[in-house]
Amino acid sequence: MLCAENNKESLGLLAQYALRRLWQMIPVLFLVSIAVFSIIHLIPGNPAEILAGPNATPEQLATLKATMGLDQPLYRQYIIWLTNILSGDLGESFINGYPVSKLILQRIPATVELALAATVIGVLISFPLGILAALRPRSIFDLVTTSLSALSFAIPGFFLLVLLILVFSLHWRILPPSGRPDFFEEPALHMKSLILPALTLGIGVAAKLMRYLRSSLLEVLDQDYVRTARSKGLRSNVVVVRHSVPNALIPVVTILGLQLGDLLSGAIIIETIYAWPGVGRLTIQAIEWRDYSILQANVLFIVIAFLLVNLLADLTYGWLDPRIRFENNQAG
Repeated sequence: MLCAENNKESLGLLAQYALRRLWQMIPVLFLVSIAVFSIIHLIPGNPAEILAGPNATPEQLATLKATMGLDQPLYRQYIIWLTNILSGDLGESFINGYPVSKLILQRIPATVELALAATVIGVLISFPLGILAALRPRSIFDLVTTSLSALSFAIPGFFLLVLLILVFSLHWRILPPSGRPDFFEEPALHMKSLILPALTLGIGVAAKLMRYLRSSLLEVLDQDYVRTARSKGLRSNVVVVRHSVPNALIPVVTILGLQLGDLLSGAIIIETIYAWPGVGRLTIQAIEWRDYSILQANVLFIVIAFLLVNLLADLTYGWLDPRIRFENNQAG
């Protein structure tokens, strides 16, 4: 009964902390919206010039700018855009007139799928290797895994993807070189198409997680409470699984959250090379077209993704260590 009451109280504190953090996101998003709007409009060129073409006369260009609302002062354009955003209207694409909200919603599933697949691959690779390397410091296994991690840092993601395409798509011909077929029409081909970009991103995630997990676990294994647990006769695997790894995961969760937020923002280069129809590729297309509406909405989506992932990471701290959850709520 007491345990149930404690759990209920903990959930209540956790919910209060989450609501407080969500409320604190509002001024952050407001400041970000100003910065995003201002910086994007500093990009040379504008949608009117793209649509009018190089042979347009100044009169034609001025008329097109007036039609698109680009002739108004920047602050008025921002107020109109912000008002529309608050009402749930992300506007329409300057280039093709398609609703921006539908364009982004069409691309989000591909980016989320790729980000989650890459994260799972990164975790499956890094956790076993990082834990084993920490349990066998300065061994051959530790040296090999550390060297592979350093090598993964040194190899650019786009180079690794091109290398994987050359090997698995052009040489062995077992995986498609690009694209994302519809899952419901060709599920097998869809899953095959996911492997190369997810593996490319997952290797980069694994390299970072493995190094942090190894360092964190080595530090935890040297703590007094771990030595005390061992002196009491607890088995080594119990000491590692129950007492060491959960505490070592706390700083690793931060890195994992940052990595997931980065992936959710769209792996721009990987999505472009692999023709993966995600948010990252849409961002590149919006920059090429100078499509302010799409670009502004994309950047806001990226920021919101980072904020929500960081919130999720903080809530995970509370799950791993209830003391952190309590202190966060008390400090708030």
